This record gives sequence, C-alpha cells and structure tokens, in this order.
Amino acid sequence: MVSVRFLTCIGAAALIGTSAYAADLPFPQPPVVVPAPVGGWYLRGDVGVGVLDFNQFDHTQTNAAFIWPADWQIVQKDIQDTTIFGVGIGYELNNWLRFDVTGEYRTKAMFKATGSYTQNCAGGLTCFDVNSGNYSAVVVLANAYVDLGTWWCLTPYIGAGVGGAFNRISGVQDNGINSDGTVGFGFASGDTWSTTLAWDVQAGLTYNVTNNFKVDLNYRFLSLGSPQTGVVLCQNAPNCPGAFYTLRDMTSQDFRIGVRWMLQPDIMPVAPPLMTRG
Repeated sequence: MVSVRFLTCIGAAALIGTSAYAADLPFPQPPVVVPAPVGGWYLRGDVGVGVLDFNQFDHTQTNAAFIWPADWQIVQKDIQDTTIFGVGIGYELNNWLRFDVTGEYRTKAMFKATGSYTQNCAGGLTCFDVNSGNYSAVVVLANAYVDLGTWWCLTPYIGAGVGGAFNRISGVQDNGINSDGTVGFGFASGDTWSTTLAWDVQAGLTYNVTNNFKVDLNYRFLSLGSPQTGVVLCQNAPNCPGAFYTLRDMTSQDFRIGVRWMLQPDIMPVAPPLMTRG
C-alpha cells in the first residue's frame, strides 16, 4: 500500500507546480472607462420657425403742415411667421459652461396694419388705411449657455445672448379707403434697412449621439427692437403727410432644431497593457 507520507509528498509537489503556473498568469484587468472629451471648439447649424409679433404700429409724419386725424387708431395688425437658417461657432469651456457666436437669416414675412378714423372723413363716417409690407432680418448674437447635467445622453440647458438685428422692410403700401368708396394709394420707394439691438433667452435639450456629434432642440424668445419703414409717398396728394411707420417692440418666439460638431478628435478606448507576476 502507498504510504500516507508518499501521497502527501505528491500533493505538495502538485500544489507548488500549480502555484508557479498561476504566478505567470496576468492580473484580472479592470473594465476600460473612456472619458468623454471636455471642452473645445464646435460648429453649429440650426433651422426653425419664428412666430413674429409687434406691439404697436406707430406713425411719424415728415410734413408738418399735414393735420393727422386725432382719432386715428390701429384696429387690426398681423405679421406672418418666418423661417430661420442659422450657423455659428462656439467654445465649450467645461461640462457646464459654453459660449458661441451665431448668425442667422430670417426669411421674408408679410405684415399688415389697418388704421381707422372719423375726423376729416366725409359724412362723419369711418375711413380706413390699410398698410402692408414685408419684413426680413439678419441677426447676429453672442450667447452663453449653462448645461444642467447629462442623463441617458440627454442634456437640458438654459442660455441668453445679446447682439444686433439688421432689419429689412420692403414693398410697403398704404391703401386708403374713403367713406365715399374712393381709394387713395401710397408707397415707400425701395427697401429700408435699420439696425436695432437684439437679445434673447432660451432653453433646450441636447441629445449626445456621440461625444462629438449632438442634436439640439431649442425654444428661444428673441427681441428684435423696433424696425422702421421708409417714408410713404402719396399719389396725387400734395398735402401728403409723408409718414414712416415703426413696428414697435418686434419679438419672435423661435422653435429650432440644430446640430453641433465638436472639432477635436474623439477619444478612442485603449486597453491597458497586460501585467504579470514574477
């Protein structure tokens, strides 16, 4: 029979051999964690729709000899929506704060304002003036944003900006409707450009498709100042008031979708080198 001492020796030798082999195996490697890039330059592009509005349609006459009806008032005003095409360049300072400069073109939107008056209107009845034209603009803004954290690739944010609006008003007409059925006509020759202060506040949600490509949904309230029309010239009327009109406190509620491209290369996962004992 094999002695107990002999079996013990064989077991000890096997244990030593197994330990020596195990010493040559690599350490278990921790999972590779790839940090997202923090900071850097980016490009952006946006499209959207702007719901325009203005508070008042003020008149300013240039012919002091003309007597404007004292009871003249705006009884109806409206302006169409505009389409927005924007681009920009920005810098992401860290996970929370970023800045950019944007420029956008806002397409032509028709406006109309109807005024009424009874003073100087034949027969004591009501006369009307229907003023119409087209508004478009180029807007340049410097913006700052605060990103509020990222969950499941979604990043809510808030922002604000300030800049300028380069406003264009074209095709202005004034059609006067008299109480006896006759119609007067006036127009502003050429296009009128004006520059006004613009500012905005906004909020949105960014979806991180990758570390370097992001899709953005955005709501923005934009103030465009008070653009002015050209002087309206009257047809066959030497006592023309020669008035120009101001679209007072023009604002827009913008709904946009955009993309952002980070310009620095993405970080690729790199496995650490294998480590062995001994």
